[in-house]
Amino acid sequence: MLKLFKKKSSSKRQAANHADAGRAPHHIAFICDGNRSWAKKRGMPAMHGHRRAADGDISKMVDWFIARGVNTFTFFIFSTENWTRSKEEVDFLMKLFGEVFDKNYKEAKEKNLRFKVIGRRDRIAKTLVKKIEKLEAETDENTGGTVVFALDYGGHDEIVRAVQSAIESGIPASDVDIDTFETFMDTGDLLPIDMVVRTSNEQRISNFLLWKLAYAELSFVSEQWPEYVNNEKLWQKTLDEFAHRNRRFGGGAEKNYSGKKSK
Repeated sequence: MLKLFKKKSSSKRQAANHADAGRAPHHIAFICDGNRSWAKKRGMPAMHGHRRAADGDISKMVDWFIARGVNTFTFFIFSTENWTRSKEEVDFLMKLFGEVFDKNYKEAKEKNLRFKVIGRRDRIAKTLVKKIEKLEAETDENTGGTVVFALDYGGHDEIVRAVQSAIESGIPASDVDIDTFETFMDTGDLLPIDMVVRTSNEQRISNFLLWKLAYAELSFVSEQWPEYVNNEKLWQKTLDEFAHRNRRFGGGAEKNYSGKKSK
């Protein structure tokens, strides 16, 4: 069977998402920035910032947003470029991710949450890959919400790998459209992103989910991730900000566009 059919089409869900554009966001993506800055401000080693972020109650935050209409969350936790950091830091982070996946596995069944990890898997330890596969396999049919971790992920890398997979499948170029191409992507079965939140006052996308954030609203907050993940007032601020955005998706009728006086 061609790889083309490995994932569900997202076109119907995308249309539904656009139709509900004025309500709460369905999919929020978080660029979890500022762990090291948070630690530095407090005179601590960088690893304390990562530990503080991991100890933050993401589960509580997800529950809070789900209760208000959000159903998909993507957390950018390690990029394809983060391998350039010191071996000590990378090793510490990989161990931390394993702990996070174990914790989420225990909570997944009682909360009916589906977990997914996007990104490359050829450069991370096999023991971590096994945890990821177990977490995904045993939560795949859960319907209470979707939590996604972007690990060894890069937007360029995802698109290149999707192109390679499409070519390998043998599908004729004339048969490739947006919906078809998405089936080859890590994020193919996910809702389009409604809002991206980046913490630590950095105002850039950093190669994150380039395909899915085509019409996403962007929110840059000054607080670092260890602060944001534990602050309900900041979560509410995110929803309030989204509610005041005017989303037109390239359309929107303008009254008296030409400026001509009516007769």
